[in-house]
Amino acid sequence: MARYDREEVLGFHRGGKVAVRLPKPLKTKDDLCLAYTPGVAHAVKEIAARPESVYEVTAKPNLVAVVSDGTAILGLGDLGATASIPVMEGKAVLFKAFGDVDAWPVPLNCCRRDGRNEGRTDPERVIAAVKAIAPQYGGVNLEDIAAPACFEIEDRLDAALDIPVFHDDQWGTAVISLSGVMNYARLAGRELADLKVVMNGAGAAGIRICEMCKAAGVKDVTMCDTKGTIRTDRTDLNPFKARHAVDTPARTLREALVGADVFIGVSAANVLTGEDVKVMSEFPAIFAMANPDPEIAPDEVARALAGRRYVMVTGRSDYPNQINNVLGFPYLFRGALDVRATTINKEMKVAAANALAALARQPVPDEVKAIYPNETLEFGTGYIIPKPFDRRLFVEVSHAVAAAAVATGVARAPVDLAAYRAELERRNDER
Repeated sequence: MARYDREEVLGFHRGGKVAVRLPKPLKTKDDLCLAYTPGVAHAVKEIAARPESVYEVTAKPNLVAVVSDGTAILGLGDLGATASIPVMEGKAVLFKAFGDVDAWPVPLNCCRRDGRNEGRTDPERVIAAVKAIAPQYGGVNLEDIAAPACFEIEDRLDAALDIPVFHDDQWGTAVISLSGVMNYARLAGRELADLKVVMNGAGAAGIRICEMCKAAGVKDVTMCDTKGTIRTDRTDLNPFKARHAVDTPARTLREALVGADVFIGVSAANVLTGEDVKVMSEFPAIFAMANPDPEIAPDEVARALAGRRYVMVTGRSDYPNQINNVLGFPYLFRGALDVRATTINKEMKVAAANALAALARQPVPDEVKAIYPNETLEFGTGYIIPKPFDRRLFVEVSHAVAAAAVATGVARAPVDLAAYRAELERRNDER
């Protein structure tokens, strides 16, 4: 994995990574009168008389708030709202670069703190703050908020607001992972319903990956946490884990892996050994997504499974099959915003996963291959997930999400899906 010098990184971040871009001119007296007083009064009165016109005369329809309280920053933990700003700026950059969505960091000091730089998420304060700023935004991307509070915050905001609310740490990894599982099943000649899946890690990402897999048709999922398998006879499970408890004789991760087709890890480095993966099915898939170091190193898997066919997936860019959330959230919001969806529901998320999986099965354009000269980008065990710089994602995933929003009745804007696809292609060509 590439290592970057501290001063090089700080130099890149100096001055911040986001700024206001003016889409309208402000060079003359007339421009000033149109932009502000007295002309702006007409826009104000229009919204007051016809509230839905806020989507016509403001930046709201293409603006997303990237909200965090800084309690679960990347792999760094609870460092506070101020320390989260570089990550939230980075998220805003990715929104714009990949999805052409304008996004803005919104760090919130909403924790109960005791004088040290640590504390617990206060759901009531986060919810109140987001509801208060919501009029400006077309959507809310929650980020780096610790579990289990993040579940309650997303669920309540999604119910209370008429704009999409999406916690990427929960759902982003889940959407991309599901696309990989779909393509593994295709390579294995199996149906999703026939797969045996074992997961390690039952936090925000793990719970939602489990839910996404089940929504797509996977029936056999055994989850594990630091105390072993999540079983129906355990009395120490929170409500989110309890929903996925199973009746199993397996007590440990190793025991659960016997005969498993898919391992999905969103936990900690080096919790698996080569001997562990040997007990999986004849053609296994190992999704070892802990960052920066996976649950098992790809080299160790290669040694353990020498002579066997397998799929290896990580969260790292220096190995094939990277689970990278940038494959999902820019396009989930792009499609949702364009049809003015009130939510990003399960059907829209599964549609995004299907679109990602389908794109990985298509021939890869030469310009994408040129970015990854040391990889063979042809559908197979080493390539089951598209690359982030594949510009077709903008069209394929955004369109699939919009179509699912229309089909499930959460799109408020009338849309001709064929015309919308053509519009996405035009916008993609102009970016």
